[in-house]
Amino acid sequence: MNEDAGPIFRQVADEIENAIVDGSLAEETQAPSTNELAAFHRINPATAAKGLNQLVADGVLYKRRGVGMFVATGAREQLLKRRRSEFADQYLRPLMAEAHKLGISGREIATMITRWEESR
Repeated sequence: MNEDAGPIFRQVADEIENAIVDGSLAEETQAPSTNELAAFHRINPATAAKGLNQLVADGVLYKRRGVGMFVATGAREQLLKRRRSEFADQYLRPLMAEAHKLGISGREIATMITRWEESR
């Protein structure tokens, strides 16, 4: 875990969210257990549980008593929707602020993005 990336429980939750978004953890499949996460990251099981419980509270995971935590149906779409709505604030606002400082117009940024995408 990265000490500079925020609270460890949030990093655990982000890791699970990323796996759901990228498809490596499919809906209705079992999520890693508290003990598995704690052992893998060498963290306190209570910290791992806090991250998982946050995802339960958010409706991304659900508990099956005696079995474990599972990815909820619709979790991927829910996460994509949230992340798309956060995208502008997280990436575009700082990009446009820096562009403004450098005297780069929105049209020039769009051209740069198009060229970059075409070169990939």
